[in-house]
Amino acid sequence: MPPKDDLVYVEHMLDIARQIEAKMTGIDRAAFDSDENLRLAITHLVQTIGEAARLVGDDFQDQHTEVPWRQIMGMRHRIVHDYLNVDFDIVWEVANREIETLVGQLESLTQDDDTDS
Repeated sequence: MPPKDDLVYVEHMLDIARQIEAKMTGIDRAAFDSDENLRLAITHLVQTIGEAARLVGDDFQDQHTEVPWRQIMGMRHRIVHDYLNVDFDIVWEVANREIETLVGQLESLTQDDDTDS
């Protein structure tokens, strides 16, 4: 089996994070709370980022400690394994406050790769 390319997963994480940003543009907390489809979509996208992060190799993660890999994967585990108790306050905070930082971190990783070529 050929080795996996960690940057494929990083780029996927970046794409999904940008989708979250797009879906959350102009959305205040009241609109988020009143839109079940949006809450479920954002929760699923956060879960997907966590799944992609889980597939990034340990060596790559160790080389890029600026990305909160463990917290991202922990959020995914919480959504998947404790789905009856998803805390939408936390989902809101992630989508509203953490995603912008994550996008910047992931963009930096993908730009670093572009300059290595």
